[in-house]
Formats: sequence, C-alpha cells, structure tokens
Amino acid sequence: MVEKTDDTLRSLHERGRVAAEYPRVRGLVRGAGVAETRWAGNLLARIGADAVLAEHPGTPVASVVFTGHSTVSGLVAPVTAELARHGLLLRPHVSDFDGYVFDLSDTASELYSAKPDAVVCLLDASVVFDEVPVPWEPEDVRRIFDEKLTLLDGLATAFAGAGQGTLVFNTLPLPREWTAQLIGVRDRARLGAVWREANARLLRLMDRHPALTVLDFDPLLGADLPLRDDRLGVYTHTEFSPEAHAAYAREVAHLLRAATGRAKKCLVLDLDNTVWGGILGDDGIEGIEVAGSYRGEAFRRLQRTARQVASQGVLLAAVSKNDLDPVREVLRSHPDMTLREDDFVRVVANWRPKHDNLRELAAELNLGMDSFVFADDSPYECGLVTRELPDVAVVALDDEPALHVEKLLRDGWFDVRDITADDLKRPERYREELDRKDFLHGFSSLDDYLRELDVQVRFADASPAELARVSQLTLRTNQFNLTTERLQQSEVAERAAAPGSLVLTIRSGDRFGDNGLVGAVLAHREGDELVIDNFLLSCRVFARGIEQACLSAVLGHARDQGLRSVRAGYRPSAKNGKVQDFYPGNGFRPAGGGTDGAPTLYRHDLAEIPAPPDHIRLTLSLGGLHQ
Repeated sequence: MVEKTDDTLRSLHERGRVAAEYPRVRGLVRGAGVAETRWAGNLLARIGADAVLAEHPGTPVASVVFTGHSTVSGLVAPVTAELARHGLLLRPHVSDFDGYVFDLSDTASELYSAKPDAVVCLLDASVVFDEVPVPWEPEDVRRIFDEKLTLLDGLATAFAGAGQGTLVFNTLPLPREWTAQLIGVRDRARLGAVWREANARLLRLMDRHPALTVLDFDPLLGADLPLRDDRLGVYTHTEFSPEAHAAYAREVAHLLRAATGRAKKCLVLDLDNTVWGGILGDDGIEGIEVAGSYRGEAFRRLQRTARQVASQGVLLAAVSKNDLDPVREVLRSHPDMTLREDDFVRVVANWRPKHDNLRELAAELNLGMDSFVFADDSPYECGLVTRELPDVAVVALDDEPALHVEKLLRDGWFDVRDITADDLKRPERYREELDRKDFLHGFSSLDDYLRELDVQVRFADASPAELARVSQLTLRTNQFNLTTERLQQSEVAERAAAPGSLVLTIRSGDRFGDNGLVGAVLAHREGDELVIDNFLLSCRVFARGIEQACLSAVLGHARDQGLRSVRAGYRPSAKNGKVQDFYPGNGFRPAGGGTDGAPTLYRHDLAEIPAPPDHIRLTLSLGGLHQ
C-alpha cells in the first residue's frame, strides 16, 4: 500500500525529521493532490527555510516579497509547497495590508531593503471598485482603471530604477458580484469590454518594463475553482479563495523556477499509447490510432501540443520499447502523423530499460538529468524512472488520452519569461551537435577532430539586441556558470551601460553550422584591476577550447588597457563542479574568499598570458574600460 503524502510528511514532522530529510520532500509533494499540497505548504511554511538550510546548506532559496491591495499572507503556504515540488525553499516577506503603493514607490521601504529575487504584487478587482462612486456606471470603472494603470506603470518604473529581480503583477479577474449589480445586459457588456481592454493594457506593460512579468489570471479560472470566498473577502479582505491562491501560486512557482535557472529543456515522450494509440509491435502500422477516431483525435492533440512546444526551442526526443525500423516508418510515412522524425532531436527505440536510455541521451546532449521531462502512460515505467533518476520530472499519463495534454502542460515545466532567437534555433543546433559527435568517431585524436571542426569564435561587446540572451544565459546556464549569479535583462543592461564595465558575448560556429550566442563574460574595473563577475558558456560547446580562447582575450585586453591584474571568483553549486579548476588551470593564483557563501577568489598578474588554442579562429571587438 502506498503511503499518502500528508501521512508521510506528518510522520516526518512528528519525528522532527522534515528539515533533515528535506531532499525527500520534492518527490513526496510532487504527486500530491490539492488537499495534500495545502497541508504540506502549511507545514513547510511553519518549519521555514533556515531550518532546512541548517541541515542542507546548498538548497536553493527564493526570496520573495508578497504585497498587494488586499491581504496576501494566504499566498505564503501554497507558494512554499509549489517551490518544494521543484526543490526550492521560500524565504517570504509579507507586506502590510494595502501596502503595495508605498512598498514599490518608496525606495527606502522594507521591500527594497529585503533585496528579494521577486516581488509578487497581487492585484484584484477591489483595486478599482473600492474607488468607484455609488451609484456607478461602466464609464466610472473605465476612469478609475485608467488611473490605476498609470499608477502601476509608474510603480514598475520605480522598481526598474531601484529594485532587483522580477516584479510580478497579474490581470484583475472580474467577479460576478460587480457585473450582476448592472441589471441592463447592454451595460454588463460595456463593463466587460472596459475590463478586458484595461487588462489587455496591463498585460502590455511587459513590453515596456523588462523586469516586469504580468501573469494572466483568467486562464486559471474554471468551473471547479471559485474566485472568491465571500466570508474571507468581507471579514479579512482576502480577495481570492484558497483555491485561487493555490492556482496562482503554481504560476508564481513556475516563474521563480525559471528565474533560478531550473526551467526544463528537453521533453522525452514514450510512443505506444502516448504519441499514438495502441502497441506498434502488436497492432502494426495500420492498426495504431493517430487520427480519424475519438481516441485517435486525442493522440493527434498530444502530437500538435508537443510540436508547438518544440517550435519554441524545447528539445523533443522519444524513448520507446520498440524496434527502431517500424518506429521510423511510422514517423516518416504514416499519413496521419503530425509529429515527424525531423521534429525529434533523437528517437531511441530498443528494449533496454528506459532510465538507461535517458542517461545516455543526457550524455549525448550534454545536459543534466534535471533538464528532462519524461512522459509515459505506463505506471511501471514512470515509477522506475522516478526511482532511478529522481532529478527527471516524470509526467504520469494513463489510459485516457483525452487528458494527456492537460497533464503535460499542467506544471509549466518549460516556462520562461521570454523566448529569444537562439531559443528558436536550439533544436536544430542540438541535432548538429549530435552530428558533430558522430563526426568525432572518425578521428583517432581529439586534436585532429578539433582542427577539422574549424571552430570560429566572435568575442565582442554585447549589442542591445543581445542583452535578453545574456540574461537568459545567467538564468539557465548551470554547469559552466562560475558564480551562478542570476540577472534579469534590466540588470544586464544596467551593467552594460555602467562606466568601466564589460558585458561581452561569445558566438561560435563550425563546419556543421552556427551555434549562435553561446556564452558571456561580465566584468568591471576596480582601480587598476579587472574583476570578472561571471563567465558563462553553454554546455553545447564545452571542451572545444572556446573558454580558454576567450579568457586569454580578456587577460590580454586588461593588459592592453594598462591594468595590473585580473581577479575572478568561483562559487560552487550542485551543477558547476566541473569548472572549479577553470581559473587555477589557466594561470590564476588563489586570492582568498570562499567563506560564508562568498566565492573563492583567484588573481592573474598578467605577466604570462596563455595563448588561445591554435585550432580556434578568434575575432575580437572589445571596448574600453575607462571609468
């Protein structure tokens, strides 16, 4: 008998073991139902982040300020639970009732002093209706909403100038309480139009403010999700029901997961009874269900969804217990298939355990296991992958294909704030990378391979159009990320504009194609020393000499600018251990640090600068460092 999630956590809590065994919590909460998740959130919020960090110092923490027009303390527990599902801790700061204007407009407020990773400003209809006269008409609502949009625009501007991280607004759902007060159907329609037009303008504020995210509340609401609990609303000024808070908390957690570099990168699909109906080995190509029947249309819906997700830069792969040739025949020639072989970066069909195939796929793509989402209809396969590969996010489908899409999309595994041009090219570039690895097998030495690969690198000052991609690299790169500092686009732009600062981009290509913008170096001048704030490189281009060539260029540039030394730091994380010797391996000497969470420091005296690898064709365009 499988123990229920709340009973398991309750048992840990009664034994005082939740903090000590926190790594187990992610798996326990991930499969919990609504009531279990609510119970877990309350428990974990009471325990707090510090108790867990005392036992597991490396656990990532998201510091979040909750503010708004109404009571927002009800968000703490559900956000705690949702972050726990992704292995994150919450350090919450809850503002006073109706404190959002003061919090965001006064740069000396506790909100800014907390230096949070995100500020969640929860908005609701009372922001507007608290100020409409009685009696009121739709035009009164338009006037007040217009004023509030101007206010929110100004608050976002203030945050961009003084804050850090992400500011989160949300659209304002319209409760029936207000539409029902208008007895004329035409007036109700006018109010609906006014409200939707204003929310559309609120959503478009994201276009003006790079640090702002506006979450659309309307798609979260359904027949089983009440927007408001009237007693809580009247007596405690809590304008959203616990169910609505939970749905919103899930979206906030997705955003925080992406902001801490934990968005997933690869969707791996089973095939039989997942992508198509039936068992290919038993039913044959003609017997599988793809379209043209009730169940077939459900599978086509899943295929269309997977293709849409992949079109935005998510890597799509298949791992199936099947013979490879029939699978390829289906993907290449079945007339009703939406997904084709070219949509996948890799199709793996054999009779080996799926967790072994996933490990090999991760090695081929040079991705960590925590980059994968695996979807399968078999409880056995899902359970085995969960046990053997706990970092893989497993989507357990079942024998009802009509529910496949909802289950696949429910957790927003691939959500990011923005999609860049490099994202859209990612699948093609990973396919090219697999071709490179096949090419490598034809050489007796790595040096011969690298010479024939013809690696070209452009190392230059970041252009304004590249700042979003640099921000994304800081948010999503985990392995070659020397200090793990996460920066929003506005923060990158601020650094690029600062005197004595460098924001440099690394672009690479080779005989197989253009890799795009694959890395960045952020640095600034302090007196007669250059300080490298961070060095980032995509895992797709590791071990080709690109990092050595760019570091050599940085050192040479510092010397050319008349500086005496270059200082750099390394802050360890669970993912970047492979680069801990990067600086000492390239002529840097220890320079202190490394205590109380500070990075270990290294210094290069610029006396002997290593030459870039001779197989790299390096083009430089680096600006000055004048203060």
